[in-house]
Amino acid sequence: MGPSLVAVAHGTRDPAGVAVTEALVDQVRALRPGLDVRLCYLGLTGPGLQETLAGLGGRDTVVVPLLLGAGHHVRVDIPRAVADAPRHLRVRTASALGPHPLLVTALADRLTESGRQGGPVVLAAAGSSDARANGETRVIATHLSSRLGAPVVPAFLSAARPTPAEAAAGLRAAGHDDVMVAPYLLGPGFFAREAEAAAAGRASGPLGAHAALARLVALRYDEARAGSTPRQDAVTGPGRGRRLPMGL
Repeated sequence: MGPSLVAVAHGTRDPAGVAVTEALVDQVRALRPGLDVRLCYLGLTGPGLQETLAGLGGRDTVVVPLLLGAGHHVRVDIPRAVADAPRHLRVRTASALGPHPLLVTALADRLTESGRQGGPVVLAAAGSSDARANGETRVIATHLSSRLGAPVVPAFLSAARPTPAEAAAGLRAAGHDDVMVAPYLLGPGFFAREAEAAAAGRASGPLGAHAALARLVALRYDEARAGSTPRQDAVTGPGRGRRLPMGL
């Protein structure tokens, strides 16, 4: 059966956001019948990560962050919770979901579903005080641009610039009328509403319970279980000179 998979999400008070997260984890369960898959949160709703780990008994466990970048939660909060887990519990922690080609696939699909006609895109991420996490968003923007054959401008809803509204205004000032905002977010909630407000009615949906994300969660679990890490080329600057890790 293998170690338990503990998926840990950021957390939201928005019931729609909780429902989307639960639907994504249900897709992971469907991909891995018989695997013990549990969902918990870092805050705002429960159960919490420490509570979930304490309830696992003696099972080996892989914690998979349902987080798109390796910001503060991945580098500090999750390791702290794992360090406080019961001593008899063997816990391995997977990489954050991004960057990865499966995320580009999901973003492109959401844009198509929303009626994008071929214009430029603002990739609206939550943003982080960790420059490395923002650099990962820029990597995704570069690869999404290649996938779409159109400009994709990374933007941040907090902690970094430009904001989605600033990025969209810049594209319109450059002569682009058909600008869409693509939320680089897992589900509905405060940041998704902020992205939609900046889009003036031209936004795709959050990534949500997309089949590509479920495959990516399972892949991160497999990598951590095998003791491997995603293959990544060196970064020569924030979001530059880097290829997406391949795993499929």
